Amino acid sequence: MNTAARALTLSPIVAGLWRMAEWGLDVPGRIRWIEQALDLGITSFDHADIYGGYTVEALFGEALAAAPGLRQRLQIATKCGIKLVSAQRPAHAIKSYDSGRAHVLASVDASLRALRTDRIDLLLLHRPDLLLDPDELADTLRLLLAAGKVLHFGVSNHSPGQLNVLRKRHPLATHQIEFSPLQMQALADGTLEQCVDLGLRPMIWSPLGGGRLLSGQDEQARRVRGALAELGARHGGASAATLACAWILRHPSRPIPITGSGRIEGLREAVAALDIRLSTEDWYRVWQASMGREVA
Repeated sequence: MNTAARALTLSPIVAGLWRMAEWGLDVPGRIRWIEQALDLGITSFDHADIYGGYTVEALFGEALAAAPGLRQRLQIATKCGIKLVSAQRPAHAIKSYDSGRAHVLASVDASLRALRTDRIDLLLLHRPDLLLDPDELADTLRLLLAAGKVLHFGVSNHSPGQLNVLRKRHPLATHQIEFSPLQMQALADGTLEQCVDLGLRPMIWSPLGGGRLLSGQDEQARRVRGALAELGARHGGASAATLACAWILRHPSRPIPITGSGRIEGLREAVAALDIRLSTEDWYRVWQASMGREVA
């Protein structure tokens, strides 16, 4: 069976590497962190070429090169399509989006070099490109699949309409979106309904609202924290982070939360959510706390 034809399998919790450059880990420390994540059942790691100002993929790649056995135990997701002004990319004059063939092919090759790997398990178009030529992108993806450089493709932060344009031209494996008890636009704009309809398991970034859910002092964050604390008391003292992930997991689209923490305890709290299934009423209690009102 062709490897590229196999269904994409991600771990039920994905480790996000957005801030890895800020964690201050040396190569042995990065290896230990990856191994500890794997021990928790987290086998999928989420990157983007731009993370850490185009440095995070290389940090991860150094760890893989120093411990070659790790690569066969994990899946790598990364993203392309955003062009940042950076010393690492001196040709970029302004921040822009680019889904053109030349940029996508060059981005994939740069990610493969940085990650010290011969394949990307999942490539995501990071943001919707206003100048997207969907036929050209589909052709580009077929080239990457045929070369074995990319095994699966998805999108990130797209509207239902934007996703449909691409889906009609090339199979999509997932849609990475923002969703949390503090950010529920995906419930209102049809994004999660589309995921259910198409059988696309969404990957969820910022499940804790960028940390605001845990420490924000605004009224919404305080209300949600209070609701999660009440639920935690009924679920063995589970933390607000665990309950927030459990709330996300309760959606029928079967979401996959992406952690953003370098703390192993943070990963452990996310994994603990897999053992909690909220009742319908408890899910709506959190929704009500976030919205500040009852359902209509």
